Amino acid sequence: MAETLNKRVHITGALGTGVSTLGVELARRLGVPHLDTDDFYWAPSDPPFTTKRTIPARLAAIGAAQGQGGWVLSGSLDGWGDPAIETVDLVVFLTAPMALRLARLKSREMRRFGARIGPGGDMEAGHLSFIDWAMSYDDPQSALGGRSRLRHEAWLGQLSVPVLRLSGTKRPELLAED
Repeated sequence: MAETLNKRVHITGALGTGVSTLGVELARRLGVPHLDTDDFYWAPSDPPFTTKRTIPARLAAIGAAQGQGGWVLSGSLDGWGDPAIETVDLVVFLTAPMALRLARLKSREMRRFGARIGPGGDMEAGHLSFIDWAMSYDDPQSALGGRSRLRHEAWLGQLSVPVLRLSGTKRPELLAED
C-alpha cells in the first residue's frame, strides 16, 4: 500500500480492528503525520473519553493538524467529520471478527487503565458500557446509537474516492504493504 498511495488517507472501521495501529504504521512509512479522531473528538478529562468537543472545535483542530501536506487520519468521522476528509485520496476500511475485536479492546483498556476498569474501580461502569457498545457494532439495530457496520457501509457507499477493504486480522506491517 505504501508505494502506490497518495499521501492523504483515512482509515476507519469497527473498534478493535486495528485502525489506529495501521494508521501509525502507514504514516511512518509514508513520512506523514498520523492523526487520530479520538484526539480531536474528546476533550482532555479524567476519566478520559467522557467530555466531547463541539463539532466545529473538532473540525478546526483536525484542519489545523492536517496542514497542507499529506497525512493519515485514523478513526471514525461518520456523522460529523466529512469536511476533514474532503481532500482524501483513499479510504481504508478494516474489518475483523467480533471475538478478536473484543479481545483487543479489553487488552488495550487494561494496559491503559489497569485496576481503574476492574471491579470497584472508578472507571468500571464506563468500561463495561464501552465493551457493550463495541459489541453492538454488527447489530443492524445499533445504527441508531452511533458507530455501526450499517452506518459505516452506508457512508462508504456515498464516497466518491476509492475505498480499500482490508482484514484487520493481518499484522499492520503486512496491511501497510497492501
